[in-house]
Amino acid sequence: MGKLAEKPKPEAVRGEEAERIKREVLGIGDRRKHHTRKAARLRSHAKDPESHHRLYRFRFYPTEEQAEQLERTFGACRWVYNEGLALRSEAWERHRVNVGFAETCRALTGWKRAEETAWLGEVSSTVLQQSLRHLDQAYGRLFKGQARYPKRKEKGRSRDSATYVRTGFRWVEDPERPGTGLITLAKQSEPLDIRWSRALPAGVVPVRLSVTRDRAGRYFVSTLVEERIARLPAVFVPGTREPKAVGLDVGLASLVTLDDGSKFDHPRLLKRYAEKLARLQRELHRKVKGSKNRGKVRQKIGRLYALIRDVRRDMLDQLTTRLVRENQVLVVEDLSVVNLTRAARGKGRKHKARLNQAITDAAWGELLRLLRYKCEWYGRKLVVVDRFFPSTRRCSACHAMGPRMDVSVRQWTCAECGALHDRDVNAAVNLRDEGVRLLAAA
Repeated sequence: MGKLAEKPKPEAVRGEEAERIKREVLGIGDRRKHHTRKAARLRSHAKDPESHHRLYRFRFYPTEEQAEQLERTFGACRWVYNEGLALRSEAWERHRVNVGFAETCRALTGWKRAEETAWLGEVSSTVLQQSLRHLDQAYGRLFKGQARYPKRKEKGRSRDSATYVRTGFRWVEDPERPGTGLITLAKQSEPLDIRWSRALPAGVVPVRLSVTRDRAGRYFVSTLVEERIARLPAVFVPGTREPKAVGLDVGLASLVTLDDGSKFDHPRLLKRYAEKLARLQRELHRKVKGSKNRGKVRQKIGRLYALIRDVRRDMLDQLTTRLVRENQVLVVEDLSVVNLTRAARGKGRKHKARLNQAITDAAWGELLRLLRYKCEWYGRKLVVVDRFFPSTRRCSACHAMGPRMDVSVRQWTCAECGALHDRDVNAAVNLRDEGVRLLAAA
């Protein structure tokens, strides 16, 4: 049987025809102002090689006027994102024309001039352009094979957020308390009432701000600054000049197991609050859709999930900071959390669903993300071992391969040397040895 003929890929329309379709069919304006403007030389921003972008997150309490203006901003950002997505989808599916970030920005100018969407002028233009920038980044991840096709944002389901670049806010540093000050957003007359839990680097102006509102109704401002982070002193094995290496095995019985036998348990927050969550979900199901009482119960559920998220984030932050400070080389296994938490189907789907929930509650992906950037900041080496490396089945004493074991098996005895192994500790030792070997070979 011969191979099936491949369907020819549709060719994109380019040149003058594409410009005509954008102008006459899609309603995208021409680049007239760019032709009349005098060309200016671009300023190069050379980043300090020893500096890093660091995010500081603070809670703030808006006034009624600020809350109403932020509500309009969140809605406008959501609407512009959806319209930009619809414009780019229609341009390709119907006309085979590629529309990028520049074209969506010119379309945004037309939307602001239209009578039915003149309310977009009440929101800062830089914020709306950043919403289109996020859409362009989503398409970039799609083309690289890192994500699926972008989805529309829905009110009440998508996160309420707005990004302000340097021209979209005013920063005035307090001379008495360096690193703190007043932040006034565009289209607002009063500064935000921020709770400064820690100070920013003194004399540094934030590069970008992100204002968010979570499901519990709390407002946060995240400031991105460029900061020089001091590297930690090197850690060696006592009595030698050999860098101290540690193998980390992540799991469900224990969140992290070290090669020396130390184990760190995770709090199992979803299991701890499962009964309260179930009661609130039943209460939500009994309320009438669209009623105020249903909204109150939804806010209670949002507050409970916010509590779970904050406790998990604080626990992971403290754990990863301790591991980075005490070790010079950290060895972990490359885990594909997306594949491990695929939807349960067929026989045993209930057991698989509970396993997926336990993996999600353990937050393995967040743990590895924190280790990556903290090792980069503080001058540590993070070695990631291939996910197919048999760390659990291999004997750490004689390197003999053992049989395949079920997840319920926590201890096993090597048939070659007779050594009794704890499943997680043995895996951590094997990961450490393999990481040291890879680091020496590199």
